Amino acid sequence: MTEKQRQLLANLYSARGHMAEHEPLAQHTTFRIGGPADVYLVPADEEQLAATIRLHREEGMRYQILGNGSNVLVDDAGIRGTLIHMEDKKSAASYRTEGSTVLATVSAGMSLSGFARDVCDRGIDGLAYATGIPGTVGGGVVMNAGAYGGEIVDSLREVRVLTKSGEALTLAAKELDLSYRHSVIPEKEYIVTQATFALAEGDREAIRAKVLELSAKRREKQPLEYPSAGSTFKRPTGYFAGKLIEDAGLRGYTVGGAQVSEKHCGFVINRGGATAADVKTLIGDVQRIVFERFGVKLEPEVRFLS
Repeated sequence: MTEKQRQLLANLYSARGHMAEHEPLAQHTTFRIGGPADVYLVPADEEQLAATIRLHREEGMRYQILGNGSNVLVDDAGIRGTLIHMEDKKSAASYRTEGSTVLATVSAGMSLSGFARDVCDRGIDGLAYATGIPGTVGGGVVMNAGAYGGEIVDSLREVRVLTKSGEALTLAAKELDLSYRHSVIPEKEYIVTQATFALAEGDREAIRAKVLELSAKRREKQPLEYPSAGSTFKRPTGYFAGKLIEDAGLRGYTVGGAQVSEKHCGFVINRGGATAADVKTLIGDVQRIVFERFGVKLEPEVRFLS
């Protein structure tokens, strides 16, 4: 990035938003791993985000998007170019009724689990499964996040996105080709800025009981006490990744500070001091050994950023 380009960004962020250079990214990822970003931006709103995208396009500058940092592994050398962090800790979801349907509209930068908890606390049904999913609403939409039999596609009504030219579009959920851990959003280079969910009033006590039940299951079965990126591999057709990894004898398998969780083999954890290189090596080893043993190719769910 040239000095002129840095100055253009500094001018754009001088009054609002946040800009930093050489920002350490380990503090912004749930793996607690990652080197610095050349330029780190947190836009104040959609207008500033759109202006940021247009500026990068006009200047031929490279940028990448980060949500809650919960499904990514950042390279030890960090990220070249700009990292745009889509975080929104201030705004709240808005609710309105449409007949018997409750429509909840939320910023893409909000915590998905926080939004889901707010929905459940209001006695609204449909998002109990998401109360423990790390990440932002936008990230959840991009990957059609799901757990315990529920997925974003089940209740998503529409999303607002920015195109790579900074144009705002409103798309119906059916236009996103949502399937298991997939949407068209990455291939079209869209940035989700807002999402609306179609939900329904429910029994508040029954919903609360469901949330408590799922929270207990997560604590019992997932290594929440260690930094990780959540489930490391996508579920291969006809199999469970964690079971394949366990049956391959890889429970507790370690490379440097990275380890296949002894609690749940579908998670790779940072036991302390793990590097991105450790995690990548471990993932590669797991993929190779599982394929040699069972002929099944494991595809990482984690995105690699550099």
